[in-house]
Amino acid sequence: MPEQTVSAEQISSVPGSPAARRDAATVEPDAAAAKPDAAVVRDALGVGVAVGLSGFAFGVTSAGSGLTLLQTCALSLLVFTGASQFALVGAIAAGGNPLTAAAGAFFLGVRNTFYGLRLSQLLALPRFVRPLAAHWVIDETTAVSLAQPTRRAARLGFTVTGLTLYVLWNLTTLLGALGAEAIGDTDAWGLDAAGPAVFLALLAPMLRTAAERAVAGLAVVLGLGLLPVLPAGVPVLAAALAAPLVLWLKGRAPAGGEDR
Repeated sequence: MPEQTVSAEQISSVPGSPAARRDAATVEPDAAAAKPDAAVVRDALGVGVAVGLSGFAFGVTSAGSGLTLLQTCALSLLVFTGASQFALVGAIAAGGNPLTAAAGAFFLGVRNTFYGLRLSQLLALPRFVRPLAAHWVIDETTAVSLAQPTRRAARLGFTVTGLTLYVLWNLTTLLGALGAEAIGDTDAWGLDAAGPAVFLALLAPMLRTAAERAVAGLAVVLGLGLLPVLPAGVPVLAAALAAPLVLWLKGRAPAGGEDR
């Protein structure tokens, strides 16, 4: 009886064979990871709308700090990173030097650079699109993109979140600035607290580990403690020292403990 040779393709086509199971294992995760476009759009719209509406608070805060309507809208159009914008107008409202205020805003915005490094690999956008997409690299677009199981879903989530948030943030900034001008003295209405309140609301959910909470707590202590002795805007920069200090202390701690 003549010998017959069986190819690898034939073996893998036999149901239940080890090769067939291995092939299925390499295909099934991708199929299972697929997420409907409608679900991605729904999640992206939810984040974009929820955060975009807080641009109203920035508009009010900025106008209350003395910036003109044009300056306020230009910040949202060109800077487009909420925490940095609030830090800038907050320092100016406190009487800080504009250069110091800009420095504080800059250091807060540096985090977006690290987001960009991660997203550039994940999204793999064409070169001609990257300069435009870079303007939308912020906390929310990064979070939505990284939560997606596939590159297609990540690109869709990034685009919908960025577009929704950019349009709403700028529209509500305009409405907030116009509203602040209409009501007059924002301090009399207590609206000067809107900026810090929104900033804390955005920050709090991000503090998941003990180290992150320690950094936040120490930063508050440094910022408030140095407020009476340093020029306005400088305590914000000094509070940034909390991160390397906590990391240094964590490195000297005995091994075996985990963040909770």
